[in-house]
Amino acid sequence: MRFRQAFRHFVLPVLGGLLCLQASAGPTLQRIQARGEVNVCIWPDYYGISLRHPATQQLTGLDVDLARALAQDLKAEVRWVDSSFVTLVDDLLKQRCDVAMFAVGMLPARMEKLRFSRPYLQSDIYAVSTRTSRVVRRWDDIDQPGVNVAVQAGTFMEPVMQQHLKHARLVRVSPPATRERELESGRVDVFMTDYPYSRRLLDNADWAQLISSPRPFHVLPYAYPVAPGDDEWHATVDAFVARIQGDGRLAAAARRHGLTPIVVKGRE
Repeated sequence: MRFRQAFRHFVLPVLGGLLCLQASAGPTLQRIQARGEVNVCIWPDYYGISLRHPATQQLTGLDVDLARALAQDLKAEVRWVDSSFVTLVDDLLKQRCDVAMFAVGMLPARMEKLRFSRPYLQSDIYAVSTRTSRVVRRWDDIDQPGVNVAVQAGTFMEPVMQQHLKHARLVRVSPPATRERELESGRVDVFMTDYPYSRRLLDNADWAQLISSPRPFHVLPYAYPVAPGDDEWHATVDAFVARIQGDGRLAAAARRHGLTPIVVKGRE
């Protein structure tokens, strides 16, 4: 009985998905099958999600693990394509990659141009200041006159904080500058981030102080975007997310990278 249940719940959906790939391969799947590679866009500075170690050049993170799982399901190899939240839309629309897998927030502006899978993570916005700060010690200290609030340009924090801040000054940080260096230098008083990136500070910076809102501030779902116009490929990516939610691969990857609190469970 247990074998039949496992076969019905886990094996059949995978086999069905593979049969669908063979029976109705759209242009993206045809390209993937022809070259034996799936091109995956990542932001290689996303701690816990898709981080390239500066010394070893090795990639680690939840979405690195799951991109390899997607490639395995497709019987292909992964080709990594460096991207960012700023270049994401162009990278997909110009077919530099087949899918973006770096915890991409489902912002309305992105959803107008791209198609997203069902969400697999969700995060609120957090603040990071220094432990010795006399300016920002709690959430209510952020939106005050004279406070400089940094955000990573192109992330979902940028439009949210632009709309929210009434008194503080918004500072957009673009590479090669980083929010941490701007904060440590004193050029900003606090920066805003999400849960995955906050892990970087908690794990590596003893000078940093994490501040959370006393109530939900702006919870955003994360999903995998693809270019519009290929229904079969979108359905394939969406079905992959459903499978990893159901078969434990998403939960296992989240445990490995300290992201269990923000996992979105599969639909009942």
